Amino acid sequence: MPPWGAALALFLAALALLLLLVPRLRSSWRRAVGARTLPGALFQDDHREVNSRSQADQFSDGFEPLPGGCSLICKPSALAKCLLRTLRRSAALEPGLRSWLSGPHLQTLCHFVLPVGSGPELAREYLQLADDGLVALDWVVGPCSRGRRVTNAGSLPAVLLVIPNAWGRLTRNVLGLCLLALERGYYPVIFHRRGHHGCPLVSPRLQPFGDPSDLKEAVTYIRFRHPAAPLFAVSEGSGSALLLSYLGECGSSSYVTGAACISPVLRCREWFEAGLPWPYERGFLLHQKITLSRYATALEDTVDTSKLFRSRSLREFEETLFCHTKSFPISWDTYWDRNDPLRDVDEAAVPVLCICSADDPVCGPPDHTLPTELFHSNPYFFLLLSRHGGHCGFLRQEPLPAWSHEVIFESFRALTEFFRMEERMKGLSRRRTSFLGGWRRWGALQKREVSPSSNLEEIFSWKRSYTR
Repeated sequence: MPPWGAALALFLAALALLLLLVPRLRSSWRRAVGARTLPGALFQDDHREVNSRSQADQFSDGFEPLPGGCSLICKPSALAKCLLRTLRRSAALEPGLRSWLSGPHLQTLCHFVLPVGSGPELAREYLQLADDGLVALDWVVGPCSRGRRVTNAGSLPAVLLVIPNAWGRLTRNVLGLCLLALERGYYPVIFHRRGHHGCPLVSPRLQPFGDPSDLKEAVTYIRFRHPAAPLFAVSEGSGSALLLSYLGECGSSSYVTGAACISPVLRCREWFEAGLPWPYERGFLLHQKITLSRYATALEDTVDTSKLFRSRSLREFEETLFCHTKSFPISWDTYWDRNDPLRDVDEAAVPVLCICSADDPVCGPPDHTLPTELFHSNPYFFLLLSRHGGHCGFLRQEPLPAWSHEVIFESFRALTEFFRMEERMKGLSRRRTSFLGGWRRWGALQKREVSPSSNLEEIFSWKRSYTR
């Protein structure tokens, strides 16, 4: 199918979806909010007093209220307090003039359907992998309409690695995130999987849902190009499975300073098996088929392409593409043992901020789709839960960017300052220990000697929570 034909088919499908949902936006939004209001009065009206501690439910313990009806769910630590202070001062969380824009379907459709516009200026690089496959890196080089801000004074600009959704569609919000990152002084780069967004499929192998092997090689190359620059990472929607798998497998060797996931799909297997509301299921499935239709001949030797393009659900499509292969078939259970993004989550050693919405029509209600025990027990994971936002939407009045983007860069700045202060305190304690040790060797301060570790319990209290 020619490129214009694929674009036309996608546009017509999106238009049909929009026409179908517009007459029912108001009623569906009311039903969704009524059905998905979290227990314990977490999302009551602003005029009512929220008394979360009195309710014994999974969301009542360990959450902090924030402006705009948002809540931060996390394990208490010094880093959590730092992030909480930042979010409480954030102007991006203040409730704005949303009105008709607050509907979850409209927020989602505006994000996925509307044309991306001119977008940023991209410089593409193709990276040849160890198995001779190709992935693409789009470096954002411009434009920057307003004054460029410096995020790390006196140091190199930080690199921002952006991972789009698993379907390979480059959305308005991803491009808006890159433009805002460029303005904030970051150097953004977009990672594209094999065969996605114009990246040639030179070998009959696609990247499974949560396999980070290609991303590892891409990060290694980025570190080679910018060895001294800090590295941050942001993922969108289903693309968060790739980022979380990478952070879990690499642990403290991920080279990432901080990460954020916008509307992540965390319980991926259940998400595939339960299915999406049929308009979204059909739309995403159609996009997948259009993307792979150009590689149908190349995939014939490894995949039953006739069955693949007859798939009627995302699960059937995924299972046919990666489980029922001709060369090495595996079971559905084995596939998720290898691709579940939370399989190695205990090994992650990077602060991760997950921004989710209670009215997400793609992921579903948060009390069923969010593993709250992860955020209550793991000090590296923080959940920012909002009332409205749809799936990857979080829109405000134009021309303002999505408020989730502002929150992400504010949290990254808070992380940078927090770790810089910790390093400063660590260096001070080392110099203090060295000074006292030198005097102790000469015996001059034996009676006046004070243990240098007496105040370290308070200084490094966050580290205890990180290791328990």
